[in-house]
Amino acid sequence: MHTEQRQHIETVMQVAERGRLDPSATAHDEIIRHSWMRCVHQHKLDPARMQEAIIRPQQEVREHQDQLDEFLHIARHGLETLYHQVAGLGYAVLLTDAQGVTVDFIGDIQLDPSLRKAGLYLGSDWNEQFVGTNGVGTCISTGESLVVHLGDHFDATHIPLTCTAAPIYGANGDIKAVLDISALTAPQYKQSQHLALQLVRMYSHQIENAYFLHRFRHEWILRLSMAPEFLEVSPECLIAIDAGGKVLGHNRRAQQMFGERSSELAEWPQLLGQPIDALLNVGIDDLPRFMAVQPVDRRAVMIRGTQKLMFLSVVAPARSLLEATRATMEPEIPAPLASLSGGDPVLDRQISRAARLVNSPISVLVTGETGSGKEFFAKALHQSSERRHGPFVPVNCAAIPDTLIESELFGYAPGSFSGAASKGKRGLIQEADGGTLFLDEIGDMPRPLQARLLRVLSEREVLPVGATRAVGVNIRVVAATHCDLETLVRSGGFRDDLYYRLSGAHFTLPPVRERHDLDWIIERVRSLHGRTSDGSVPGLQAEAKQTMLAHSWPGNLRELRNVIEFAAAVCRGAQITPADLPEYLHKKLSSPPHPPETGRDLSIEVPEATALRSQLKACRWNVTATAHAMGISRMTLYRRMKRYGIEYPQ
Repeated sequence: MHTEQRQHIETVMQVAERGRLDPSATAHDEIIRHSWMRCVHQHKLDPARMQEAIIRPQQEVREHQDQLDEFLHIARHGLETLYHQVAGLGYAVLLTDAQGVTVDFIGDIQLDPSLRKAGLYLGSDWNEQFVGTNGVGTCISTGESLVVHLGDHFDATHIPLTCTAAPIYGANGDIKAVLDISALTAPQYKQSQHLALQLVRMYSHQIENAYFLHRFRHEWILRLSMAPEFLEVSPECLIAIDAGGKVLGHNRRAQQMFGERSSELAEWPQLLGQPIDALLNVGIDDLPRFMAVQPVDRRAVMIRGTQKLMFLSVVAPARSLLEATRATMEPEIPAPLASLSGGDPVLDRQISRAARLVNSPISVLVTGETGSGKEFFAKALHQSSERRHGPFVPVNCAAIPDTLIESELFGYAPGSFSGAASKGKRGLIQEADGGTLFLDEIGDMPRPLQARLLRVLSEREVLPVGATRAVGVNIRVVAATHCDLETLVRSGGFRDDLYYRLSGAHFTLPPVRERHDLDWIIERVRSLHGRTSDGSVPGLQAEAKQTMLAHSWPGNLRELRNVIEFAAAVCRGAQITPADLPEYLHKKLSSPPHPPETGRDLSIEVPEATALRSQLKACRWNVTATAHAMGISRMTLYRRMKRYGIEYPQ
């Protein structure tokens, strides 16, 4: 323990032992002293007990992220913009939920080990009751923006850090998240973080308003500002009301504004549910005259019960009356995405989610068994978006040799290595500029290159091999794998920060054997790939289709395409018959691979055995990963392997 840490512990204990807040006890402000008292007397923390940062397990972090799924998509742009403002100053940007768990993070990759150790990292838990006074935790406890600087921290482990945090409030007045910028070192004086505090406040307000406007886009929204010049571009207060004029939601500044009452009036009750004419000197019928068609200076209103004048702009719901009648219907699905399904409910849900994200900048991770259509899904996302006018660049990370993958992805400068082209070469990342980069089999990317890819995702720029200047790129990244990336992360084979950056939106495609639209899939693949030697498309006899419907398709769509192409090639008539199908499809129907154990006919369970073997292969015979992927225990998996006689490959 260092001398500085011992002195800090003594200071905290002195404040705690006095049992009261004495400003002369320390040079720390009242918020910090209050927090120290809470830590000792309420949270029962020991100032002398120093502990390392708490990093929650990946699965637990994912659960916290899932609770904020839509919010995280919107907040991401704010985090990236803020990081570009402070990156050169050594700050990391953290976004935590209301429990203090970091659900998004951007930091300097070069400082990655130090940031993780200090807790300035994805999954870190900064709840005040666990780690004492800190930027995030104390922000949640007080509901206020603040700076916790160096020795302000309760735990002596954290006194090298400076942390500046601001709350992001939900539409009901409760804290939804906390935006924080922190650095591993800082100047001694707390005043040095004044500008950081203003930046965090500004961006937390922007994120809060952006999410509010998104959430209530189908309702009437009232924008209020003290200055008419800023009414349309940056209003202070936002209020959403229903068709009857009652408040559905509000931002934090609206709560603060309408909570300020004159001394002779009682405090306002909760804003939610209040009629608008109880807040402003206008009624529901007056709102149309405050829409944008009127000059701003004619849209002044008075806060009821006060002499405060504000300017009001009313925004009508984003949907028309015709759209309102369709409120219960699914949103329109772009044709490229709609063409992926013939009515399978599981896939339809994934497609519906994807349709809402086609133009989002967040990265996408697509998982599923080999051949389940991950590249088709990625292409459909690309073709459904405004990026369809740009390139779609597929990269199979497992097919490029380790010695070439760096130069293939990032390109290289002239003369950067022996054999390099004299003019250099643009990498595949640059080739995807303006479009979509599809990274197939991302789980096979060498770990050293994962850090470089992470930088591309965070900085939106690429540094070619041998170059000294980075090149900006405008890309959307869609990654895919048949592996269980979370298992790879736990084993150290894949970077956790890259995993979370790639999985901004995660889609899992069902295998063919589980799809309810197999009949449709067979017909679609036949129409697209079932060509005879003369170019015609043969029909499919009912018996042949039944044989195909009974097959478990461990190779999924890729196997199905191969079967259709083979059958069409050997077909001698106008229709594909059972005799035209590969022999192994018939063999698997004729008898079980192993004698039944109990005299019960197990032939109907052969597809399950095939599917199980396929899943084991997909997970490289990792039993833990396979059980996790199937949602069963390892003991259940072992029993099924024994039942079907499945043994590890030699």
